[in-house]
Amino acid sequence: MKLTGAAAARYFARPEPDRTGLLIFGQDAMRIALRRQEVVAALVGPEGEAEMRLTRIAAGDLRKDHAMLLDAAKAQGFFPGPRVVLVEDATDGLAPVVAAALSDWRPGDAAVVVTAGPLAAKSALRALFEKHPNAYSIGIYDDPPSREEIEATLARAGLKDVGRDAMAELVGLSRDLDPGDFRQTVEKVALYKFGDSTPLTPAEVELCAPATIEAGLDDLIHATADGRPERIGSLVQRLSGQGMGAVSLCIAATRHFRVLHLAAADPGGASAGIARARPPVIFKHREAMQRQAQTWGLRKLEQALAILTDTDLTLRSSSRAPAMAVMERALLRLAMLGRSR
Repeated sequence: MKLTGAAAARYFARPEPDRTGLLIFGQDAMRIALRRQEVVAALVGPEGEAEMRLTRIAAGDLRKDHAMLLDAAKAQGFFPGPRVVLVEDATDGLAPVVAAALSDWRPGDAAVVVTAGPLAAKSALRALFEKHPNAYSIGIYDDPPSREEIEATLARAGLKDVGRDAMAELVGLSRDLDPGDFRQTVEKVALYKFGDSTPLTPAEVELCAPATIEAGLDDLIHATADGRPERIGSLVQRLSGQGMGAVSLCIAATRHFRVLHLAAADPGGASAGIARARPPVIFKHREAMQRQAQTWGLRKLEQALAILTDTDLTLRSSSRAPAMAVMERALLRLAMLGRSR
């Protein structure tokens, strides 16, 4: 059977011990490793590996000895409790071996957990688990975590009293950071709040958050929106050196100015428009963006979006102009437009 979205997140948090097996596949090795770690820990418990109820089999070893998987699934340990056989980095070439183990599986045998890289829709491994009546197949993609997944991560770290603004800050971080970095940040926040019963605040989240390329991107976008052209050249150069492309920069700038445009057009005023933005504007940027929306006004924000749209079309065209120079010029135009009266 195939699991996606919220159903997959719930299964990772509370896997069913009587299931034959689970396939976890996808492009991002870190995301797969975190999910594999989560589901195995939930199945065998914190002492499972120490009690030898977890058997790890490398794909290369299984190719040499096809009986390893079935033998490990049937083997009885010295300690009571559920058991797991983990096969890592599997490919479609191992599908017949895994199929044999799944077909011979009986209640009481170890659960078979298989991880793999990206698999095509017609993959033999995917078909094996998706068609099996008592096994699951879950694809891990690069989508940002859902609210439910973030709340589960917070609960595991022991963070319970999280205010709305702090949650918005964490949601923003979950989109900027890799899954492993985000989990470490949440654990750092939990340590910071250990013994502190007051609600978590955005300032405390920001204090524990790592510095990322997004911080430099935010500096550049806000320098543009605040009409500070003298800062743009050095910030563009820094981001370019960190590997950011001109198209990505243009997308980020367009997203920012669209939020300002929506805020400026809101009948309730810029403050109400920023509060209604989706995804939510993180706490530390709300005041600045409210001020920017009021300063620019609707007419100039429409001009700004027109400039960014033309720039995006140029960047995606066959133009031979240096992409980052084109983007820098557009940002300078925007900064000067923002300063004009």
